[in-house]
Amino acid sequence: MDRSPRQLKLAPATRAAQALRHIDEKTGAVTPAIELSSTYARDDQGEGRQDYIYARSGGPTIKTTEALLADLDGGEDAMVFASGMAAIVTVLETLRAGDHVVAPNVMYHGVINWLLHIEQTRGVKVTLFDATMPAALSDAVRAETKLVWIESPINPNWDVIDIAEAAKITHSVGARLVVDSTVAPACTTKALSLGADLVFQSATKYLGGHSDITAGVLTCAKADEFWAELQNIRTLTGNVMAAFEAWLLVRGIRTLFLRYERASSNALRIAQHFENHPKIDKVIYPGLPSHPGHAIARKQMKNGFSGMISLLMKNRQTAHDISRFVQVFINATSLGGVESLIEHRIKVEGPNSIVPDTLLRLSIGIEDADDLIADIEQALERAG
Repeated sequence: MDRSPRQLKLAPATRAAQALRHIDEKTGAVTPAIELSSTYARDDQGEGRQDYIYARSGGPTIKTTEALLADLDGGEDAMVFASGMAAIVTVLETLRAGDHVVAPNVMYHGVINWLLHIEQTRGVKVTLFDATMPAALSDAVRAETKLVWIESPINPNWDVIDIAEAAKITHSVGARLVVDSTVAPACTTKALSLGADLVFQSATKYLGGHSDITAGVLTCAKADEFWAELQNIRTLTGNVMAAFEAWLLVRGIRTLFLRYERASSNALRIAQHFENHPKIDKVIYPGLPSHPGHAIARKQMKNGFSGMISLLMKNRQTAHDISRFVQVFINATSLGGVESLIEHRIKVEGPNSIVPDTLLRLSIGIEDADDLIADIEQALERAG
């Protein structure tokens, strides 16, 4: 009788929780160690040992983190950065004068601001399209398009873009598709399997999950020459994540599936509660059947619709007052942490923003949903 162990096909949640079953061979430790060295001794021939030479190009802790992220996204490789913007700028640094890039006119404002910057300073051509219009993306791309950058759902109005369709449009002109999956990480959306060439994530958010690191991630479908160029830019600019933050990121990923599920279920309850509230003009949440992108969201978000909700209030002053009057929510910028945050978004995005000045962005955490509902209710009563 064959008693050899049967190789199990483990679910992504299991692989994430066990950090790819990272057990130290010497000590048996079940938590990956931190290697803090900034430099590595060479051998007698002056060569690096295990490809490690200097921390600016990575080290053992970085490698562990990147392997876990590549596995999570189903990519060939991953890179971690000191911030989300460091990862964004690294991708956009590959654009040359005359190159064309396409992106939504509402999205993470840091990307839009940098696109406008390189349009003015480097001669890169930028087209911002309205993601609410069905043919807008196909109308925006052209022969010289090199890059299409999308989010789904889009921050902070949570429009949903069909990633598979966007990939077809992008590839039809020979361009690369980058998908910002910060709000919909691979525990719910597998953007690479839907046709994305690169996935970007601000790991400060759901991946880290505890509001204690600043980090960015890129994951690739193929580790090709373009990927090698990105690696070279990261090394030359010194944008790699530090080892301690990489270790914290691994810790965060191990609870990602649980945290995301709880935040999503809390958000759905809150969205349903306030959907027809007389003091709120509109609740924007892809998990609601009334959301125009709900069908697409259901197709590509398999384990929750995120903890991100936007509320459109009656006027700007009410939105401002709600953000001041909450007691459980924290008035702060970020998302994806265990604590719930609220912000009057127009004050954050700056002069280029077209976000409505009545919009409140809520990042729902893992607290008791009834407490969060009661907090918004009391703030609404106080705002009048």
